Amino acid sequence: MSRELIEAFNEYISVNKGLSSNSINAYINDIEQFFNSLKKPLLKRDSSDVIFFLSKFENKRTLNRKLSSINAFYNFAKELEFGVVDINLVSAKVPATLPMYLGHENIMEVVGNINIKNWLDLRDRALILFLYATGVRVSEAVGSNIDDIDGIWLRVRYAKGEKERVVPIAKTALLALQLYLNERGDSNPNIFVNYKKEPLSRISMFKIVKKYLGVSPHVLRHSYATGLILGGADLRVVQELLGHSSLLTTQIYTHIQKPHLKDTIKRYHPLSKENLWVEQFV
Repeated sequence: MSRELIEAFNEYISVNKGLSSNSINAYINDIEQFFNSLKKPLLKRDSSDVIFFLSKFENKRTLNRKLSSINAFYNFAKELEFGVVDINLVSAKVPATLPMYLGHENIMEVVGNINIKNWLDLRDRALILFLYATGVRVSEAVGSNIDDIDGIWLRVRYAKGEKERVVPIAKTALLALQLYLNERGDSNPNIFVNYKKEPLSRISMFKIVKKYLGVSPHVLRHSYATGLILGGADLRVVQELLGHSSLLTTQIYTHIQKPHLKDTIKRYHPLSKENLWVEQFV
């Protein structure tokens, strides 16, 4: 029964909920892992079984993701009346840590130092600038085609949850892309390809960014968002550009904004420039 239930859940989140393939895989992998943790049938388990399973994970983000999958599974079972198991535990509190990001000068210095010997080097430079200029996820970059670029605009088709959005591409990144595509010389519709002129994989993109910058491609997404926030962009605009379904996800970048705002006041507000004694106002 448990196996059939997992298959039904897979179909439910694929068809009814329309989740992305990455999300579906994550949910099913979590449920499979939970199922294999005990010999007890899924519909015979309770909150203590869930707590026992989750106790193996120290990372709170991992724990919360697996708990979210389990809650979603049992909500599905309850909604479709497969069982009456009432499991809905509260997520562990995760500290609002600042996402890692790189400064603009750091990124541009690395890009400027790439030794261009062939079209693959041009591709590496174009990829880094593309990720930094658009803030797209690696999965979105992998799925991007040349036809998705219209002038300065990129149509992001393979977004999280299959939501389409349009983002502008900075002139520097567009120029790097054009130089790379001109030298590549093939008819593959994908923007980024490997040495065989086949679509570049997520792993290959990770390796390229890691090689030059020492970080994952997702750090460039954080760097993109950070640059916008520090430049004064509205949080809702950043939410739209990143493709976040909820503003709560984007709000983590407000932690970056606070010290920047304080520094801005110190540098530019007239009162901050005056040599006044505070005591005279007390």
